[in-house]
Amino acid sequence: MKHHANMIQRLAAAPRSMTFLVGLLLAAGMSGCVSAPAAVPPSGVTTKLTIGLTYQPDIQFAPIYVAAQEGLFSQAGLSVTIRHHGASESLFGALQAGQEDVVFAGGDEMMQARSQGVDVVNIATIYQQYPVAVLTPQNGPYTDMQSLRGRSIGLPGEYGENWFALLLLLEQAGMTRDDINVMSIGYTQQAALLGGKVDAVVGFTNNDAIRLALAGFQVQSITLSGLVGAGLGTTGATLTAQATALTAMWGAIAQAMAICVDNPQQALTDSAKYVPGLDQVDNQTFALAVLNSSAQLYGDKSTFGQQDDATWTSMAGFMATAGLLDKAVDPSSAYTTSIVKPIS
Repeated sequence: MKHHANMIQRLAAAPRSMTFLVGLLLAAGMSGCVSAPAAVPPSGVTTKLTIGLTYQPDIQFAPIYVAAQEGLFSQAGLSVTIRHHGASESLFGALQAGQEDVVFAGGDEMMQARSQGVDVVNIATIYQQYPVAVLTPQNGPYTDMQSLRGRSIGLPGEYGENWFALLLLLEQAGMTRDDINVMSIGYTQQAALLGGKVDAVVGFTNNDAIRLALAGFQVQSITLSGLVGAGLGTTGATLTAQATALTAMWGAIAQAMAICVDNPQQALTDSAKYVPGLDQVDNQTFALAVLNSSAQLYGDKSTFGQQDDATWTSMAGFMATAGLLDKAVDPSSAYTTSIVKPIS
């Protein structure tokens, strides 16, 4: 992904803050509700990890920011550096170069990268529900893909999660790209749909749909299943050498995800330390809506980070058939359940 490159920077502010102690108590109280074990490196040992995020600080990364701000990483024996990529940097370039230990990316993007020779393994899936959908005007005639036959659909371009989602929706409807008018419109989905330049757009339910709604333009979503959403990836070498540290990292992030679900105002306050503009009261409504919508994608607390074998397998088959992979990928090599243990 240029992960979620079409996610325009969310600006908002939390109306109140809580003390650091309350945040820690809340996180500790929630730790038993999440599926990840809170493994900690040996006493007295601090392990350094760098987590890579896309080039723009964004509220979608709240679990990472919260884990850092609430001291959850340090409690787990970790010294974590949050690194935002350069604007022209490839998604997995720093991971390959050893400048990052973990990267936030889509499971589908990781699989595509593996087909191109990148050693990246998904260790936890954060978005249990895939966030991309085709958005059409509410109460309009376009309620499914068949109704869009011959109509125009705008998306940033023929790459990344928007493109993967559109191709899968077409396949599931028994259609091909020749059955619609695909329009590459850059990251202007909201303006294009509002202005009637396209009949539908491909966008994120936890960003584009919210922006449209706040502009007074309600939409309906044609959603899909069968693709693996955003998660955390590392290299095979790091997975082998730093398994304990990665497990401790995930335990901290899972606790932070629980805070995002149960106390979004606190999550906004914490994220404001990392995202410029989140302290501006005028932007509270949008940021809070994005955070709440994103939290719904995490799934139930008991399933935080879980891998779905069937989805990985079906996604590998689809991406190969659709020509999205340079070579076939064994789906079992693209993810691991060694960090987030399967629910028995």
